[in-house]
Parts: sequence; structure tokens; C-alpha cells
Amino acid sequence: MRLAGKVCVLTGAAGGLGRRLAAEFWAAGASLVLSGRHSAALDAVAGLLSPRCEKQRVVVSECDLRDSQQASRLIDRAVQEFGFISALVNNAAVLGPIGAAWETSTEDWEQTIQVDLMAPVVLCRSAIPVMKKTGYGKIVNLSGGGATGPRPYFSAYAAAKTALVRFTEILAHETRGMGIDVNCIAPGVLKTKMVDEILAQSPDKIGQSEYGRVRQLAEQSGKSLDRAAGLALFLISPESDGISGRLISAVWDRWETLGEKGAILNESDIYTLRRIVPKDRGYNWS
Repeated sequence: MRLAGKVCVLTGAAGGLGRRLAAEFWAAGASLVLSGRHSAALDAVAGLLSPRCEKQRVVVSECDLRDSQQASRLIDRAVQEFGFISALVNNAAVLGPIGAAWETSTEDWEQTIQVDLMAPVVLCRSAIPVMKKTGYGKIVNLSGGGATGPRPYFSAYAAAKTALVRFTEILAHETRGMGIDVNCIAPGVLKTKMVDEILAQSPDKIGQSEYGRVRQLAEQSGKSLDRAAGLALFLISPESDGISGRLISAVWDRWETLGEKGAILNESDIYTLRRIVPKDRGYNWS
């Protein structure tokens, strides 16, 4: 019951990873505010959750993150129901347009930026003042492929996720001393609707190597799902107190022991986005 007495707001709760996160957080004792575009799907998720401890509750809140006002009202709803927020997990995302950057529509680009970047920004901006009042809070933003390296043919998605990582780093600095930790997760390739969208494309449209990579990893996604859920639980639990401003890979990083390394992380640029200069690669170009 690592999260007993905590309240977590979870977006994209009806998706593949969202359902798993809801189950993990609930099993750990958290009360939940589940958000998504379709209330029926959210009700189905909520219906699978049986109370594990006294006063544990689940609230369903239909919310279209394409509308910033609805995103802001989601935090208001959580406060109305529980009086405070312990954690915010920005899991919802859309893949956006697929194809060369100049061949995709501006409208699709803007919608992707709205859902994948602006909605988490609005939710964070609304949640932090609430968390500041209680002196405690955890924010986890879901990053994705393209945040740490170029991802051709997925320019809108990759640009939004890269910006979300940098925003996370900035928030970590701005919230120092408030008892609030803000981090990003790279969950790995999961067998979700988003991956199905990619595999439905012609390999020629997204590149043979990208298609093959996603297909191979999707077949092994069970392990990725387990580790993504485990990392998210770790980052919203007291075990990760003091770890902030990091982009952590659920699959590749040994995050289970990071609770012992908080002081080292806070004095370094480990798990952050940084510019590579010649000396980092053994060259002296001065």
C-alpha cells in the first residue's frame, strides 16, 4: 500500500498503458481520477477496481485534451472531489501525422502539439499550485520515441515529446524546495493502438528500418509494459522523493535503485537532454 492516502490524476486512463497504470496505482492504495475522451471506456476501467483500503475512491472525468479549458477543469474536478492532489500522470497522447514534415497538414501538426505538449503543460500549471499548498506532489510526463534522437516521418509527435522533456526539466528547477518532483518516462514500444497505427502504414512510408524496429519491439512489449508501469509507480511513490528533472527509460535504465542515488542525480546531468560538443567525443576544435 505504497500510495495509501494519495490521490492521483491519470490521463489516457482507458488506453493500454493507462489501464495498467490505473490498476497498479489502485493496488498500491491510491485514490484515482481517471481521465479520457469517452466516459464509457473509463467506466469500464473503474469497474475493474475494487477498494483495497478505507476511503479509497475512483472518480471518472471525461475530458478532451484538445481543449485546454477542459484540461484545466480536470484539476479543478480532482480538487473538488478530494481537496488535494498527490500525483499527476500525463499519459494521454496521439501519434499525429505520419510522413515527411512538409507533406503533413498544419492542422494535424497543431492538434498533435495541443494534445502531446500543451495539454500536459496546462495540467502541470494547474496542478502545481495545488501541490504547493500541501508541500508535496509528483508529476510524471510520458515521453516517447523521438525525444532523444531524430525520428523521421513522425515530426509532430517527436517535436512535442522533446519539448515536453525540456519543460519537465524546467519545472523541476522552478519547483525546487516545494516538495514537488517532476520527471519524464520513456516507456519503450508498447503494443497499443498507437503502435497499431504505425504497423498499419506501408513500410515504404515510414522507412523499412523503423517499421521493422517497431514490429520487433511490439512483439516483446509485455516486458516493456511491466517496466513502464513499475517505473511510473516508483516515481509517484515516496521511494523516489527528491528525484526530479529526469528522463528515465523504463526498459533500459536500472531505475529500481535510483532511490539510493538521489544526491548523485541532483548534482549531475544524468538522464537529461544535453548538447554534445566536440570534446565529448574526444575532439579538440578550439
